[in-house]
Amino acid sequence: MEQEKTELKRSLSGLHLWGLAVGLVISGEYFGWSYGWASAGTLGFLLTTVFVAVMYTTFIFSFTELTTAIPHAGGPFAYSYRAYGPFGGFVAGFATLIEFVFAPPAIALTIGAYINFQFPALEVKTVAVGAYLVFMALNIAGVTIAATFELFITLLAIFELLVFMGVVAPGFSWSNFAANGWAGSATFTPAAWSGIIAAVPFAIWFFLAIEGAAMAAEEVKNPTKVVPQAYIAGILTLVVLAFGVMIFAGGSGDWSLLAKTDKPLPEAMKMVVGQSSGWLHMLIWIGLFGLIASFHGIIMGYSRQIFAMSRAGYLPSFFAIVHPKLKTPVWAILAGGVIGIAAIYSDTLIQIGGITLTSNIVTMSVFGAIVLYIVSMLSLFKLRKSEPNLLRPFKAPFYPFFPAVALVLAVLSMLTMIYYNQIVFGMFVVLFVISLGFYFVTKKKRLTQTDLLLKPV
Repeated sequence: MEQEKTELKRSLSGLHLWGLAVGLVISGEYFGWSYGWASAGTLGFLLTTVFVAVMYTTFIFSFTELTTAIPHAGGPFAYSYRAYGPFGGFVAGFATLIEFVFAPPAIALTIGAYINFQFPALEVKTVAVGAYLVFMALNIAGVTIAATFELFITLLAIFELLVFMGVVAPGFSWSNFAANGWAGSATFTPAAWSGIIAAVPFAIWFFLAIEGAAMAAEEVKNPTKVVPQAYIAGILTLVVLAFGVMIFAGGSGDWSLLAKTDKPLPEAMKMVVGQSSGWLHMLIWIGLFGLIASFHGIIMGYSRQIFAMSRAGYLPSFFAIVHPKLKTPVWAILAGGVIGIAAIYSDTLIQIGGITLTSNIVTMSVFGAIVLYIVSMLSLFKLRKSEPNLLRPFKAPFYPFFPAVALVLAVLSMLTMIYYNQIVFGMFVVLFVISLGFYFVTKKKRLTQTDLLLKPV
């Protein structure tokens, strides 16, 4: 099969990009977040989620300025490169890869858990690997096909979340939601702050990866107009869904039973309608679309990041090869899949301190995301000073307040995550050091390449 290095094709509409922005994240409404209840309780986690929602809303309104000013497949990698040069690009690129390469195995494991819920004979990890094979193939088939499929399943996933809220609403009770809602206590005590802070990574999971839509900027028609519309509509959609799902699930019964499961929504619905209800089985099957939307979208995101970093000389050059007919970065798609499948089977490395494998993969992905958010906001401030005349089709509202709020909250999130997840953070640092070695080894090669990212757009 003949392959060549070339540019990506602009073929995506604004609706495609909205579907991608929401689809990248929407699995976070289906699982992952409920682990936050284990430490914070329902009321404590509600506070954590408000904190994180403010961070994401101010971040997205600020991040959109960078996306429209520098529409590049590298996304945050390109913005930080532009602001701080090659090392800044490396830090942002590494963080983005950690976020987008480690999120899919967590989602794949949950897809496996959902299928196993219906067919216990099917082993969770086997299903997870099968999901990788199917959706890597779909991403290789073509970006328009992939994005149209993403939009379709995202709409189904949103519909299913609304159905979930409607079905459990008759069984909702605020007394259920608030029972021992302060880190296992009926009343707030200073000790509850510890659980509230420890739950930050699981509230982030509600919104994690929305910034990945920026990596499709080179494939969007009229990105300066479309990107702001898609991002703003996307974050508003996700905020409404996140709070709705969390509150309705918590009020359905004994929320403590949902705090350590990969499938909180089916378990919550079972409390209201029973094990044999047709609604429950519908949620299992249609609910898979939410997981698939994020899984499929993040594969698209990580492949564009690997492609962009390879094109800039930060990764082996063959990852930047684009199929001459399909116009997709085949090797970049496959590379992220190999790492993800390895993570699925790395129980001894990732299952730490009795905490579930999925929970630790989520935490590792969130570490990458928070570093990415910090570097992106610093890049915005730097570019405002170093390139005041850069064309900015969309400017962050309430500058410098919005990006400053996003930056401060991201730094606070990072500090708390390090304190409560020291072993996973240690693994994050080890991966960074290994990547840093490759960065210095390839430095001379990069110096021979045209520095496109530092030129005005």
